[in-house]
Amino acid sequence: MAATYLREEHHMFRDAFRKFLQKEAYPFYAEWEKKGMIPREFWRKMGENGFLCPWVEEVYGGFGADFGYSVVMNEELEKVGSSLVGIGLHNDIVVPYIASYGTEEQKKKWLPKCVSGEIVTAIAMTEPGAGSDLAGISTTAVKNGDHYIVNGQKTFITNGIHADLVIVVCKTNSQANPPHKGISLLVVERTTPGFTRGRKLEKVGLHAQDTAELFFSDAKVPVENLLGEEGKGFYYLMEKLQQERLIVAIAAQTAAEVMFDLTKKYVKSRSAFGKTISQFQTVQFRLAEMATEIALGRTFLDDVIQQHMDGKDVVTNVSMAKWWITEMAKRIAAEGMQLHGGYGYMEEYEIARRYRDIPVSAIYAGTNEIMKTIIAKSLDLI
Repeated sequence: MAATYLREEHHMFRDAFRKFLQKEAYPFYAEWEKKGMIPREFWRKMGENGFLCPWVEEVYGGFGADFGYSVVMNEELEKVGSSLVGIGLHNDIVVPYIASYGTEEQKKKWLPKCVSGEIVTAIAMTEPGAGSDLAGISTTAVKNGDHYIVNGQKTFITNGIHADLVIVVCKTNSQANPPHKGISLLVVERTTPGFTRGRKLEKVGLHAQDTAELFFSDAKVPVENLLGEEGKGFYYLMEKLQQERLIVAIAAQTAAEVMFDLTKKYVKSRSAFGKTISQFQTVQFRLAEMATEIALGRTFLDDVIQQHMDGKDVVTNVSMAKWWITEMAKRIAAEGMQLHGGYGYMEEYEIARRYRDIPVSAIYAGTNEIMKTIIAKSLDLI
C-alpha cells in the first residue's frame, strides 16, 4: 500500500530520479566502491538535475519541496547502495542547519551552491574521545577580534574529504555550567587557515563513502561564520537530530526491503535435492518472518514520517524507529546471507555488501543504546 504522504508529483519525481540513477549511479557503483570515493562529478550532476536540497526555498535555488521528496530520494539512493548516505546527509541533515539558523547573508552565500553541487557539506560532532556524549567534546573556539581560533580534532566525519563547508560543533565557553550551554556551531570553509584533513578512514562497509579525520590547529574562522547564537549549539543539534535519525531509519528500512527481495529471488532460483530451496518449509518460514518484520517496520515508519511532515514532536517515535528498524535490518542481512549459502559470502553478490554496510546504521546518528535512553526518559523511568 502506497504511503498516504506521497502524492502523484512525488511518484513522478521518483520515476525521474530513478532514471537518473540508472544512468549515472548504478553502472558505476561497483567502481566507486573499489576506488573508495564517489566522484565530485556525480555531485555536480545531482545538482544540475535538481536533486540536491530540493526543499530549499526558490529564492536560494531550490523549489520548496516538502519532506516527501526527501523520503523518495533517500529510498532511491539506498537502493543503489548505502555508500550514497553522504548525499542524504548533505541534503537533509547538514544544509537544514544553514537554512534554519543562518543569517540572510549566510543563506545567500552558501545555499545556492549547496543546491548546485558546487558546495558539499559535512557536520563534525564526533571526536576521538566523545561520541554520543556531545556535551563532552573538547574542540574549542576562542574569540579573538574578528575571528574564532579553533583547536581540536574530529573523527568519523561523513563527507569529510569532499566537504567544502563543515559545521563544527565546538565549545565557545569552556566554563559553562552545565557544559552543553557552552556549545556553539561554526561553519568552517575548506580554505580556512589551520584546518586540515587527515586520512580517509578505512571502514568495514560503506567503502565508497568518504569518511575522514579533521584537524583544527589555531584555525582562524571569521566571527560571521557563527551559525545562530553563541551557546545555543546543543539546542540546535537536539532540534535537528529528529530528522537525522528519521533519515537513518528510512535508509535502513529500504535496505531491509532490498535484502529481502534479493534473498527471495535467490531462493526461488537455487535448487537443492531436486527442488528450489524456496519449496523447503524451513526457508518459507524464515522468509515469512522476514516479510512480517519488514511490513511492521514500514507501517510504523510511514506513520512517523507523516507525523514529522505534520510538524509534530516525534522524538520518542523516531528513536523507536531508528533503533528497531536498524536492528531489524541487521537481522534481515544475516538471514539473507545465510539463505544465500556460500554465495552470500562472495563480494560479487550484493547481499555480501549489504551485510557489511548495514551495521553502522545502529551506531551513527546516536547509538541505539542512546535511542533506548531517550525512549526510557519519555516513559518517566529516569
